Amino acid sequence: MYKYLFGPVPSRRLGMSLGVDLVPRKVCSLDCVYCEVGKTTKLTLKRKEYILYDKIIEELNHYFKNNPDPDYITFSGSGEPTLNSRIGDVLKFIKQKKPAIPIAVLTNGTLLFDAKVREEIKEADVVLPSLDAATNSVFNKINRPAPELDIDKYIQGLIDFRKEFKGKIWLEIFILPEYNLEETELKELEQKIAKINPDSIQLNTLDRPGVIDNLHSASRKELEKIVDLWNFKKVEIISAVAQRKNIPSYRSDAETAILETISRRPCTIEDLREILGIHINEINKYLAVLEEEKKIETIRQERGVFYLISQTSSLSACKIPPAST
Repeated sequence: MYKYLFGPVPSRRLGMSLGVDLVPRKVCSLDCVYCEVGKTTKLTLKRKEYILYDKIIEELNHYFKNNPDPDYITFSGSGEPTLNSRIGDVLKFIKQKKPAIPIAVLTNGTLLFDAKVREEIKEADVVLPSLDAATNSVFNKINRPAPELDIDKYIQGLIDFRKEFKGKIWLEIFILPEYNLEETELKELEQKIAKINPDSIQLNTLDRPGVIDNLHSASRKELEKIVDLWNFKKVEIISAVAQRKNIPSYRSDAETAILETISRRPCTIEDLREILGIHINEINKYLAVLEEEKKIETIRQERGVFYLISQTSSLSACKIPPAST
């Protein structure tokens, strides 16, 4: 059982992707209202060795010795990976040990204003930053950044990184009605994206509950309108949960374990992580599919969002009674 590696997880974009988690849950520079990992507990721009380099390398060496190579190795996980001051050293180790495996960095992009961060991740093959706003008012509303971060600093970092980075940049835009779906904000975003000049633009929306109540997904029609509104050739709608189950790396045993666990009693994501020993990011992939198939549903309580067997699911007929406490 690994503590800092997870997966390989089903990924439509990256195939069979081994995740490398470089920060504890949940250390991040943003506290996005829609985050599926949960509320940010340490909101910061301070970089340090949150998880020790030697511990990550020990797990990577063990994984490489005992498992087939994944399609990708992805820096992602419980928070913002570029906050770890040794990300560049871990990336170099992987490149030396497994030069044939491409590396992806899944980042919010907020630290790319720092030339040192840009230098440390420049040997990655793909970087997937995000940008959900073009103005400070929307940025503060949807992403709730660390106090010292503003939208101009954030966007300039993405522009500077594009000038220096030789690999692919896939820019993800997360669309939320009542937050960033207004045409004026979308047109501002279009101008900023043009300056960043990513290789592709990927539109996403809410699959599962965020950290606050009453969030709503953008419809397919609304996302298609954005594609038509923007004057870009490479805009893709990636909100396609149902397709995850068709990915070869989708594990039916993981899905079954989740269903069996919550059939006994409702669980939060953190409960599932502790019970099953599966990383939160991996659990999220399966929960999204199970919700899409209406096998599970959610209820928000004081301790967070709980997952339970859907009352409309055929599984509910054979639901195991809650365990005694």
